[in-house]
Amino acid sequence: MNTRKTVGALAFVAVAVGLAVGQASLRADDRQTVQAPRFEVDPVWPKPLPNHWILGSVIGVAVDARDHVFIIHRGDSTLNQRTETGANATPPISECCRSAPPILEFDPAGTMVKAWGGPGEGYDWPESNHGISIDDKDNVWIGGNGRADSHILKFTHEGKFLQQIGKSKQLPSSNDSTHFGRVAKISFDTKTGEAFVADGYGNKRVAVLDMASGKLKRFWGAYGNKPDDANLGPYVADAPLAKQFRNPVHCAEPSNDGLVYVCDRPNDRIQVFKKDGSFVKEVRIAPTTRGDGSVWDIAFSRDVAQKYMYLADGKNERVYVMDRQSLEILTSFGDGGRQPGQFFAVHSIATDTKGNVYTTETYEGKRLQKFAYKGVGTVTRKNQGVVWPTTK
Repeated sequence: MNTRKTVGALAFVAVAVGLAVGQASLRADDRQTVQAPRFEVDPVWPKPLPNHWILGSVIGVAVDARDHVFIIHRGDSTLNQRTETGANATPPISECCRSAPPILEFDPAGTMVKAWGGPGEGYDWPESNHGISIDDKDNVWIGGNGRADSHILKFTHEGKFLQQIGKSKQLPSSNDSTHFGRVAKISFDTKTGEAFVADGYGNKRVAVLDMASGKLKRFWGAYGNKPDDANLGPYVADAPLAKQFRNPVHCAEPSNDGLVYVCDRPNDRIQVFKKDGSFVKEVRIAPTTRGDGSVWDIAFSRDVAQKYMYLADGKNERVYVMDRQSLEILTSFGDGGRQPGQFFAVHSIATDTKGNVYTTETYEGKRLQKFAYKGVGTVTRKNQGVVWPTTK
């Protein structure tokens, strides 16, 4: 009996010591720090919109050569007429509010300086706006993920229509050379004059276009494979890695050193390619994330080496700060919620020349936020939560 008691006591001590060691290890992990870019949310940026305007789901952000921030949102299709847009009712039921035009431009101070967009002559406005990008000539490119959106539109900086690439109302086909399948986003390699298309919600590929003519030059699927439109079924975290992209392919960002970083959103992974479509490597991000997935959009820091990569995760409601070349997550910030610095479906991300980060939110988030760059410094490796301005 005494022997049994002694053994039991020793086992209890061992368990207690193990728990203490485990808790100490967790506390040590919490204390781990790293040198990384630091940010604080700017809670008063942007400034209020005029004309009783409000935003619908904001599904794209880009920054031009003057650090003006452009967004695109879905407006009335994502706003409730009874509770949000009473001024649009016939007859109006209230003074407030009404949807802002689809594309808005803000100066660095956060003042809206121009608003435009919508149906017009000579082009098919998207059924469901998605993504906005600005090329080296400050032209504005947009896609769309509606059922009829098999094309890309290009406008001047001021909103004059320039070009429609592809026809609308075409069925998805990831091996088609004449149209697209619900484009998520367009990005650019200005050295080669090529546009990289995350194609996207209907198709399952990266497509590369000549920026001037719009002619399709090449395309590829996951791992550089020939794209296949077969339905892969729901994502399962511990299943073998899918050999094709799942919908949506949400971004395709070319870097200065000849690589392309692709958001395979529902597969919870970033795949990296050479610009000819040769597969290089991949990394999984929060791989147990289901549903909308974890890899929504990517932006690079503006130094020549593009040392850092910022990844928006609209399901786990955070932005990851990563080392671009190693794909290591250094830290992250954000949390779910509607207060400044929190996120509700953080969808798109962009950087300016000062190092600031801009994010947009879709679904019920419906907003644009600025995270002011505070230099590289010591931060915790764990998620920082809401990066609220420090008091001095």
